[in-house]
Amino acid sequence: MSAIDDLPPLRDVIAAHDLSPKKSLGQNFLLDLNLTARIARQALPLAEATVVEVGPGPGGLTRALLSEGAGRVIAIEKDPRCTAALEEIAAHYPGRLSIVAADALAVDLAALTPDRPLKIVANLPYNVGTQLLVNWITPPNWPPVWESLTLMFQREVAERIVAAPGTPHYGRLGVLAGWRTQARILFDVSREAFTPPPKVTSSIIQLMPRKDPLPAALGALERVTAAAFGQRRKMLRQSLKGLGGEALLERSGIEPTRRAETLSVEEFVELANRL
Repeated sequence: MSAIDDLPPLRDVIAAHDLSPKKSLGQNFLLDLNLTARIARQALPLAEATVVEVGPGPGGLTRALLSEGAGRVIAIEKDPRCTAALEEIAAHYPGRLSIVAADALAVDLAALTPDRPLKIVANLPYNVGTQLLVNWITPPNWPPVWESLTLMFQREVAERIVAAPGTPHYGRLGVLAGWRTQARILFDVSREAFTPPPKVTSSIIQLMPRKDPLPAALGALERVTAAAFGQRRKMLRQSLKGLGGEALLERSGIEPTRRAETLSVEEFVELANRL
């Protein structure tokens, strides 16, 4: 029995279902159930929520969410090999776990949970994690359908998400996350906690939606940040030359000799709106 329920240990589940992690799917299975329980607790309270988990694999975090009282968990899993293991968890927690066999990039979250608060808690596959996050924080309508994101990323990606202006990791991802959310790193997860161990440390981050983010056209904001950080060592008058250069900067009240990493989120929004 495991430390959090009376289902088999995850190593036994992986062996029984022949779930060797696939590098092509970005799979690194987290086997420490005490650690998965710690992650689940970051999203409390869970009883009245629907929790969406992406890439549950053999179900370590899934089990933790259910044992911590999640009223409903929707596990989105692309790998059909994991279905049998997840169905065993569903049988142990009747009526509380639904399994969606799909690519999370193509799933409409609003259609999954029309009538309950939604929280996303996931050890995201490394190969699609950043794109999923961008999709979740840039919907046309705001506030979003989710009320919190509690996610695991490689430490370097986590630092980019929470980065502030003037810091080495500040870039496009930090601007987008800072524009619409409040993001923070909760704690790190050692590479030895995974099977197979990744080459880097991972971090758990949490993002909460801002109620009233500054209005901006997403397309314009993405164009401005792409141009500015695409040539981050150059002055803005040069990196933004294709978008209006000094004229755009003058209209925005920004010195043309500044560089991208010095601009606040508010200044990027101003540039986007002037564009």
